[in-house]
Amino acid sequence: MDAYRATAATTPTRSPERARYDRATVHAVLDEALVCHLGVVGPDGRPVVLPTIHARVGERLYLHGSTGSRPLRAAPLDVCVTATLVDGLVLARSAFHHSMNYRSVVVHGRAVPVQDPAERAVALDAIVDHVVAGRAADCRPASRRELAATAVLRVDLDAVSAKVRSGGAHDEPEDLAGPWWAGVVPVRTVLGAPEPDALLPEGAGLPAYLDPVAQRPVRPRRGAA
Repeated sequence: MDAYRATAATTPTRSPERARYDRATVHAVLDEALVCHLGVVGPDGRPVVLPTIHARVGERLYLHGSTGSRPLRAAPLDVCVTATLVDGLVLARSAFHHSMNYRSVVVHGRAVPVQDPAERAVALDAIVDHVVAGRAADCRPASRRELAATAVLRVDLDAVSAKVRSGGAHDEPEDLAGPWWAGVVPVRTVLGAPEPDALLPEGAGLPAYLDPVAQRPVRPRRGAA
């Protein structure tokens, strides 16, 4: 199937016309977003939202964490994961109609700790490559101690939806003749020129996957669509 099934949990109550369930849109947002937010109810009953790094491999979403994190010690647990990309600031004629152009994804599911060494290796390489594509093959692998301190959670992409807003301001007809400026200010995320670490050996060259003049690269889609 090319789309996720809409459910009560994944159907927005506001602006439902902006909802998207096709895999291409969902995957693109997850692959481009550098950070996601993991929402859980902790062992003490309090809700917690944690920003973290993630990576998608096919229909699995992997989340990076610490084994010392109190909320993650209770895994497996029910979670809500969100990722958002802001594409523009929408300035309307009225304060009420100001908005943003965005692409977002909400994932509902069960977060399960990844214990299998082979799957953990795949997940951690994908997470490193999510930071910069090609980096996992060009850095020291994690030590046993580092791996023991690292939590990897897996959430299957099942109850998933995207929401997309594009275009200009939605002003009231009576405001159109007013004196106020209206329009969209585009927002873009770009990579700057790499800044070498002060302790790099003299003559250390820049890796080929770091182009100082390139804009933020489009993330390759991982696994099956």
